[in-house]
This record gives sequence, structure tokens and C-alpha cells, in this order.
Amino acid sequence: MAKSCCDVPQDTGTSHNDPQWRRVLWFALFANAAMFGVEIVAGVTADSRALQADALDFFGDAANYAISLFVAGMALQWRTRAALVKGATMLAFGLWVIGYAIYGFFVGSDPEPQTMGMIGALALIVNIVVALMLLRFRNGDANMRSAWICSRNDAIGNIAVLMAALGVLGTGSAIPDLLVASIMAGLAVWGSIDVFAQARSELASDKNEPLSTADFGN
Repeated sequence: MAKSCCDVPQDTGTSHNDPQWRRVLWFALFANAAMFGVEIVAGVTADSRALQADALDFFGDAANYAISLFVAGMALQWRTRAALVKGATMLAFGLWVIGYAIYGFFVGSDPEPQTMGMIGALALIVNIVVALMLLRFRNGDANMRSAWICSRNDAIGNIAVLMAALGVLGTGSAIPDLLVASIMAGLAVWGSIDVFAQARSELASDKNEPLSTADFGN
């Protein structure tokens, strides 16, 4: 899914400094930070690796939005480098979840489906709101696109958490919880590849353009 809309027009160089973009990022930052606290506690309490993985994803996204706010008024080259950092974060998250899921298969777990369902539904609502707010910026530069990809993937991941809760409830097995953790890892890795591709393209094109005083931001 992250590859379905890769061919997008390049940013004009002005939308990244849009006050509306900054306001959306601030909202996304606080929403993700709050959900990290809620999900990490619920995930540990419910022994759900999917919820814990989603909590760490919220934490990573909050950090990513903070980076986006920091570089919003800077030159394209700096914004693209920030996107590379965010892509690396997404990749690291994906690899961590894969390892944690494998660990769960060997040591076992006993997730609590009711808590998974309630917290998963709350997380889905938060991510849908953030994704809708970021929708208008999805065709911007790599920095904007990475923020959109993170939010979109999170909403998809939340739906998977809800499905896992139903699976655990219906089967009494932890396998659905562990499978969802693996799916979330795949989304993170897939999204990071998309971000890396566009960021590298923008860095290459930026090197071929002469610098001007406007390139240094405000």
C-alpha cells in the first residue's frame, strides 16, 4: 500500500512552512504522545505484544512529528535529511517488532482481548483523525509524505489490533496477537522503503540546483 502512490509531484518549497501544517503537526505530536502512555500501560497490563508494539509506534511517531516541526522552515535538503531519519526509525521499529514477535512465539503470552479491543478502538479513532488532518499534505515533500505514511499505516495497524483481539477472544490463543505484531512490522518496513526512495530522489535533485538565500529558511 505504501507503494501505491509513490509518483507524486515535488513540493513547491512553500507548503512546508504553512501555519496549518505546523498546527496539524502539533496536534499529531500531542495525540501520539498521549496514546503512547495509554497503550504502553494497557499493553503491559493485558500482556499484549500488539498493543505494546503499537505503543512504541506512537512514541516513534511523536518523535517524528517533533522532528518535522523542528525542520519545517528549513531548506529542502535539511527537511529531506529529517525524512531519512524518520525512515530509519520506521525501519528500526519494524525490525524490533519482528524480533519481539518471534520471542513471543517461543516464550508464550496470554493477551487479554477485552483490553486489546477497547484500547485498539481508541487508538484507531486517534489515528484516523490525525490521518485525515494530514491528508492534504500527502503529496508534499518527503518530510510531509513520511508523516502521512506513518499516520496511515498506524490506522491500518489499529484495525489489525482489533482483528487480533477478536481472534484471541475466539480462539483463546496468543497467535493472533503475535501475527498482528508481525503485520505492523511489515507496514513499518514497507513505509520506510517508500520514504527512503523519495528522500534520496529529492537529495539528488537538490544537489543539481543552485543555492539561493531562500534555501536557508526563515
